[in-house]
Amino acid sequence: MMSKDTFGPNDKMSYIINSNYSLLLVISRFDLSLGFGDKTVKEVCESKGIDTASFLAVVNFLSETQHDPNNKYESLELGLIVRYLKNAHSYFLNYKLPSIRSKLLQVVDVSSDNTPYREIFLKFFDDYYTEVKKHMDYENNIVFPYAIRLSEGKSDPEYNISIFEQKHDQIDAKMIELKNILLKYYPSQGSNHLLTEVLFDIYACEKDLASHNNVEDFLFIPAVRTLEQKT
Repeated sequence: MMSKDTFGPNDKMSYIINSNYSLLLVISRFDLSLGFGDKTVKEVCESKGIDTASFLAVVNFLSETQHDPNNKYESLELGLIVRYLKNAHSYFLNYKLPSIRSKLLQVVDVSSDNTPYREIFLKFFDDYYTEVKKHMDYENNIVFPYAIRLSEGKSDPEYNISIFEQKHDQIDAKMIELKNILLKYYPSQGSNHLLTEVLFDIYACEKDLASHNNVEDFLFIPAVRTLEQKT
C-alpha cells in the first residue's frame, strides 16, 4: 500500500515506473518519452520544460489508495494539467477505444453463430464511444479553455467550475456494463484467447477512465476553484 508523496523529485524515473507500471500512461500524457536512462524525475522534467511539482502531484495522486482532501493546489501549473487531460482524451478517443472495438469486432466475427451478437455489441460500444466523445469534447472546448483563461487572470461572469462539476458524470459506467454483458451472456465455446484479451483491455480501460475522472475531480476542479477565489 502506497502512502502520500511516495515519489519525489530526486527519485529515478525508472524507479517510479518499476514501482507502478501503470504510470507509463502518465509519462506519455505529459509528453515525456522513454529512454531517460538513470535520470531523476526532476532532471527528466526539466529537460522537457515540465513543471516537476505538477508532474509529481499527478503521479503521487494516482499512487494513493485514498485521496487527501487537504492537497495543496496552488503549486499546480494549470496549463500543464490541462495538457495532460487533453492528451488522455486523445488516447481514449483515438487509440484505446478504437483498439477495443477492433478486437471486439474480431471476437464476434469468429463464428457465424455469433452474428446476432455482432450488431448488439457493436451498437452498444458505438453508443458508448459517442457518449464519451461528447463528454470529452465539452471539456476540450468549454471547460479547459475557461481554465486557461482563468490562469491568465481573465474571469468569466457567465461560467464557473461548479457548472462543470454538477454535470461531470462518470463515463466509465457503460464500460462496466459492456464488460458484464460479455462475461455473462456471450456464447463463447472452449478457450477463447481473443475474448479474454478484449476483457482484459476493457478492465484496464475501465480503471484508467476512473483514474482520469479522479484527476479531474480531485486535482483539476479544486485547482480551478482556487484560482476562481483569487481572481
